[in-house]
Amino acid sequence: MRTYQPTILVYSPNQAEAYAKCVRNHGFKKVKAAATLEEARKNLPGTEIILGWKFPIEILDESIAASVLWYQSIGAGVDDLISDTSNLEHMTITRIVDQFGTYISEYVFTYLLFILKDVSRMRQAQVERRWDPFIPELLAGKTIGVAGLGSIGAEIVRKARAFDMNVHGLSFSGRQAQLVDRHFTSEEWIEFVKGLDYLVLTLPLTDATKHLINRDILLAMNPRAYLINVGRGALINEADLVSVMSLGHLQGAILDVFETEPLPEDHVLYTMPNVYTTSHLSGPSTTRGVCQFFVDNLQRYIDNQPLLGVVNRERGY
Repeated sequence: MRTYQPTILVYSPNQAEAYAKCVRNHGFKKVKAAATLEEARKNLPGTEIILGWKFPIEILDESIAASVLWYQSIGAGVDDLISDTSNLEHMTITRIVDQFGTYISEYVFTYLLFILKDVSRMRQAQVERRWDPFIPELLAGKTIGVAGLGSIGAEIVRKARAFDMNVHGLSFSGRQAQLVDRHFTSEEWIEFVKGLDYLVLTLPLTDATKHLINRDILLAMNPRAYLINVGRGALINEADLVSVMSLGHLQGAILDVFETEPLPEDHVLYTMPNVYTTSHLSGPSTTRGVCQFFVDNLQRYIDNQPLLGVVNRERGY
């Protein structure tokens, strides 16, 4: 039995008890679970730590949340938590880091290879029992641009190197500039995008990045380029994307995240040629992975050591 037992509230609309059970299995016994607003409000008084996903943030302004000192997000994105700067001022916010790069990078290259090698054509030839030899293109020599060079972007860069691609990158801090062949700053978007075959977005959503990919940026891209968004949906102005692609500019778009989720069933993106939509699945939060990250961070909290994944409210991530 651990000597210090902070009171923990696990909140998730679908997996609260699974996460709570995992935390308890690591020796933490004062763990409550909630899946609804009512359950969260009932269990919040006296809670010191929240492990949460899609938490009803409106109740964090209430007096019942005064005891909460630390909020650990189950995901990498925290834009919902810091959208109102009055929320959580007395709390430390942390997000999951270094767990999504493998999943998301494999998602990206699954689609790049699927499209570039024209797997659909190969499969259709088989279905039709038709011999159809052709010469597929290569990723080697193509130029990929990764906007956002955190742990996810860095893993996409690493895999791009394995395919002998030219790798460009854009970041706000420049701390990882050495990872790429050419690095661009946030003041150089037009210069960054115009020479790319593939633009991959891994940026967080902040006031500075919302609708960053607009008509001007899209039209500055190579007309034969692909846009891939595995960051946050609102990085792209979707109306501008639809308009630009309707003009025949851009060869295609691979979108895993959207301004509104779930993507409404009548949305035009579902039916546009050369647009590939998926259901925000490129970087899943697994129960085991999240639990281990949280428990490791929890031990750091108990030992008064710096927490991993601390969110800078001014930056927004």
